[in-house]
Amino acid sequence: MITLRPPAVMPRGSARGMAHLSAILALILLLTACGGDSTPPQPAVTQTSAPAETPSAGSASPGSTAEPDAAGPLPDVRLQRVFPGLGFSRMTGLYQAPDGRFFVLEQLGRILVFEDRPDVSESQVFLDIRSKVDASGGEMGLLGFALAPDFAQSGVFYVDYTAGNPRRTVVSRFTASGATADPANESIILEVGQPFANHNGGQIAFGPDGFLYIALGDGGSQRDPQGNGQNLNALLGKILRIDVSGSSGDRAYSVPADNPFAGRGGGVREEVWAYGFRNPWRFSFDRQTGQLWAGDVGQNSFEEVDLVTKGGNYGWNVMEGEQCLGGGSCNRDGLTLPVIDYPTSGGNCSVTGGFVYRGNAIPALRGAYVYADYCGGHVWGLRYDGSRVTEEDTLVPGAFAISSFAQTNTGELYVLNYTGSGGIYQLVP
Repeated sequence: MITLRPPAVMPRGSARGMAHLSAILALILLLTACGGDSTPPQPAVTQTSAPAETPSAGSASPGSTAEPDAAGPLPDVRLQRVFPGLGFSRMTGLYQAPDGRFFVLEQLGRILVFEDRPDVSESQVFLDIRSKVDASGGEMGLLGFALAPDFAQSGVFYVDYTAGNPRRTVVSRFTASGATADPANESIILEVGQPFANHNGGQIAFGPDGFLYIALGDGGSQRDPQGNGQNLNALLGKILRIDVSGSSGDRAYSVPADNPFAGRGGGVREEVWAYGFRNPWRFSFDRQTGQLWAGDVGQNSFEEVDLVTKGGNYGWNVMEGEQCLGGGSCNRDGLTLPVIDYPTSGGNCSVTGGFVYRGNAIPALRGAYVYADYCGGHVWGLRYDGSRVTEEDTLVPGAFAISSFAQTNTGELYVLNYTGSGGIYQLVP
């Protein structure tokens, strides 16, 4: 996930970060209070292999229309506080239901819900699983949430969290009853052991094909010591794709027949959709094209944004961004380079993946992918034509500690402030 610094969700987990905890905390306070106005260079890179399949698009998302993408320079935008009467602790996610309600994830294990009204002044506890969640590590906690496609009728939703004894990632199903959900009404779908306390990934989302996608980091420590990113026999360091509508054998899910490694044998995990990730903290689907975009947190030098395709190998731990890990040379055969990368300089440390903008409030931003850096607080945008980045620019310099983005039913984008009282902000012209 992000490199959230203590007390925070911290996706990087490098020795550098752990050794300089106090300095990083001071840096975060400085960035949050003041912000910077310098942004790193962001070289565009093309893919080394031909684009593979993206999930096939189903019905359009709520509020989405086939509006043409904008062209030319990216527009000036700003952040505007919304729902100012609300505050949250250590927000890791925000999601809007079809009925308009918003669900907020707090890292320690609560999901809160509130109405979509500018003057809303209180939220209600929807689910409290703090007794199940282990948030003792900076990157651990309640990390992901996904409403079932039929949530309006079924009340079914899914969560991703870390548990302890032994340390593991848990993906579970719950069913809401009225305005709340019972913590005891948990059905565990998937558990994956976590050898270290960092690089937990955490994003889960239903694709336009109706399958559940799950992001898992490489297991943590530094430089992927277990080699999980390139090991197809392991689930760590991957984006998974599973069918939660039924079970198969001793699994509480099945594997779609068209998964890239289905039927491979030899211990290869059929759940894998793409691999070679270090810590893909946040990914999203373009609601108009179905393309899957992910921000993958780097080691010490580069952060990257990937366009994720079926069976793609995104390079970790051979590469970091478009560079060979640690410098020097490496074998790039079969690797898919990022759409863009940027160095961890100027206060940057951890990419926060966002969304392709499909709203109406900022027409000149339509079709651009929007993302951020947690430590630097910068919000960037880019246009990608399928082979190269045609435009990229800073949209908002040095805002605050951005833990996650959210997309509304109408395609507008919110950003979440992890620190302080946890404000929610909208991108506006």
